[in-house]
Amino acid sequence: MRGINRLLFGISGLPIGNGHKFNYASGITYLKGFGLDAMELLFVRSVNVSDKNKDAILENKLKNDFYLSAHGSYYINLNADEWKKQEESMQRIINAAEALAKVQGRSLIFHPGFYLKDSKEMTYDTIRQNLSRLPYKGIDYRLETTGKGTQFGTLEELVSLCKEVSSCKLCVDFAHIHARNNGSLKGYDDFAKLLQYIADELGQAALHDLHIHMGGIQYSEKGERHHLPLEESDFNFKACLQALKDFNVKGCVICEGPRVEYDALLLKKTYETL
Repeated sequence: MRGINRLLFGISGLPIGNGHKFNYASGITYLKGFGLDAMELLFVRSVNVSDKNKDAILENKLKNDFYLSAHGSYYINLNADEWKKQEESMQRIINAAEALAKVQGRSLIFHPGFYLKDSKEMTYDTIRQNLSRLPYKGIDYRLETTGKGTQFGTLEELVSLCKEVSSCKLCVDFAHIHARNNGSLKGYDDFAKLLQYIADELGQAALHDLHIHMGGIQYSEKGERHHLPLEESDFNFKACLQALKDFNVKGCVICEGPRVEYDALLLKKTYETL
């Protein structure tokens, strides 16, 4: 599924279903029947693809022509105070990439780190050096825009890293950008401006291979608090989808929040009517 020629829609983690317990393999089959195209495996607390379940996941992925990505560990900080913690973060990224490769996944998404007591410039340099040391194993390292001011990961910082480190690509989390800037993405022009910036800095190719997170979000002046159902939030998903269509964005939209597959299908159906 490399070289996606359209916009795929999927969910973060396992589907809700109707009280049915899913694993990754059965979740893929259910989501395909539900009308969706993708799933983001959650490696946030541990890498949960192993030799025991990888064959079933891969079989269902191939049978359903399904797109898989993964969200890396919450415990990644490539700017940690201690060198040992930076090395542990690197190993978590590598372990996740190797597991994702076993099921022919495409993109590993993670938040690169925190500023802590360092300047933004020092943080950027440390994170860039560490990202440059990661071995490329055919899995794209997707740097995700972050939802709080304490986290490294503005769109500008990540675009700059993608220019400098060839194995890195973008994950644009529109909900995080909206929350980080206290509700900044209000109308169509706000979304169009971001997409134009990506095209100007990284070229049209970046828009034709974009990984996107979207969902309802609650926030304060300090940024992201928690995810909400799309229609209970102020996130203007219709304007966002219209901008994605107008800029001919291709790739994958992953929906996050408490109503995962229902909101993902709402996004897909809304997009198809535009």
